[in-house]
Amino acid sequence: MALPNPYQSYRRMATQTATPGQLVLMLFDGAINFLERASEGFNLDDPLEFNATINNNILKAQAIINELNASLDMDAGGELAANLRRLYEYMDYRLTESNRTKTPDGVREVIQRLGVIRDAWAEMIRRQNAVQETPAPALSSLIA
Repeated sequence: MALPNPYQSYRRMATQTATPGQLVLMLFDGAINFLERASEGFNLDDPLEFNATINNNILKAQAIINELNASLDMDAGGELAANLRRLYEYMDYRLTESNRTKTPDGVREVIQRLGVIRDAWAEMIRRQNAVQETPAPALSSLIA
């Protein structure tokens, strides 16, 4: 019987106990991670490894971006959701072009754009957690 991989157990537990906001943050981190791997692939000398590393990691990042796009609530999200949809579609296009031509420009651009959105999302979660953790004033302090 094989022993369970502790890293996989940790990841499974982290995703099962994460809030929806934290799950979205994990998706951003995953897409950026795959694109950084794709970016490293541009430095490889072996043509097979070069193509496989770039292609496989771009496709994984695109799958995440497409999932983020598909999960947008266009009715409740209004203008923000519409803008994110256009941005996700643009990122998908840039990655397709970068993968097709095997040039790093689109990958670098999408890493930068995803990083901005990821950091804004992380800040929103941080502020939301700070508001939830702020203790309510004691009843005795209200009666004076």
